[in-house]
Amino acid sequence: MPTQKAYLKIETGPQIPCEFNPSELAISKSNTWTPRSQAGGKEPQLNYSGANPGTMNLNLVFDTTHTGDAVTSYTDRLMTLMEVDPNLPDADERTLSGRPPYVTFHWGGLRTFKAVVESLSVSFVHFAASGVPLRAKVQMGLKQFQPDNVFGPQNPTSGTPRPHRVHRVQPGETLDRIAAQHYGDSTRWRALADANGIEDPLALRPGSLLSIPRND
Repeated sequence: MPTQKAYLKIETGPQIPCEFNPSELAISKSNTWTPRSQAGGKEPQLNYSGANPGTMNLNLVFDTTHTGDAVTSYTDRLMTLMEVDPNLPDADERTLSGRPPYVTFHWGGLRTFKAVVESLSVSFVHFAASGVPLRAKVQMGLKQFQPDNVFGPQNPTSGTPRPHRVHRVQPGETLDRIAAQHYGDSTRWRALADANGIEDPLALRPGSLLSIPRND
């Protein structure tokens, strides 16, 4: 099975391909709990105040040594994701209001929540003899933009749909064994194959991520 490449889908404009898939994704969510004051110096009871936006951090590598072109053709596009886009529907030049676009991260059957780029760090680590940067390491921090029922943290007011789970393929695993593990039914392997665009169920690549659709 050919390796599926990850990419960033932009709210407006073409997607940004990831030449190298990330080795690790870190997704987190948190709730806010407010202490209620108690008389007598006792430990306070906590009151639930709501959910916070989900966050995701990922490291990406971009390399253009095979072409000799500057790797800034990729990194410049990433930088623009932190700039206000006047072409978005909610932009208004009269009030000087606007925002950068949101993005979603895709990798095979995995799609994250709609998110804005909260932080971005680019390090150029390899150069041509002429000084042209050919390889860059990127650290990207994403924050959830709005309630999204796909993958990641949910807004409690938007219901409680079950998000897709993710399974990392281990050496020797097969789709029927993975289906039995998550569904208790090995015959559900076809659902996994369809959800992840797998044509050959016997050619799973160890270390790859599979999206596990919810069990309705």
